[in-house]
Amino acid sequence: MLAATFEALGERGYAELTMDRIAGRSGVHAATIYRRWGTVESIVADLFLDRSTRIPVPDTGSLAGDLRALARGIAAFYADRGHRALIEGAVVAAARRPDLAAVLGEFFEERRRETARIVHRAVERGESAADTDADEVMGALGAPFYYRLLIARRPIDAAFADSVAAATHAATLAGAYVLAAPAASDASTDDEPEPS
Repeated sequence: MLAATFEALGERGYAELTMDRIAGRSGVHAATIYRRWGTVESIVADLFLDRSTRIPVPDTGSLAGDLRALARGIAAFYADRGHRALIEGAVVAAARRPDLAAVLGEFFEERRRETARIVHRAVERGESAADTDADEVMGALGAPFYYRLLIARRPIDAAFADSVAAATHAATLAGAYVLAAPAASDASTDDEPEPS
């Protein structure tokens, strides 16, 4: 069923994806699909979860290499028209259905933990400051792809991936994603005795 949905997405895009089109592609009766998933959005969410785990988290031995390999993996994934339609569908599904938004949110949280290993390894190797915020680094790497896919609607290729990875690497080395130290509490100054 998921393979048939992916083929239909690649052929016509999310806007024209219907249960009948999925049924025709899969050879499974639409009523059976409705019983299992209920809505097109539910199928798209399952498909997104299935397909998105196919982008591996690299371990090249360097932060620059890992960021470049991950960025190229993302670019290769979204080079496929079906995967581009899939992210559009996942965004629409999440906007329409809070339950699906929660499922996708859990997926992205797990994916964030997986990709954060790239930064943790860089810290262990001394390539990055100990208090580098892995979430911010991964957000800086990923955000340009989604902007380009969903807003600018421009192509993504290896050159774009390399430029995003290089910018993220440079910003990380410059300390742009270092966690800010907690601000001193005003309460500590209130406890000091007044001068007499």
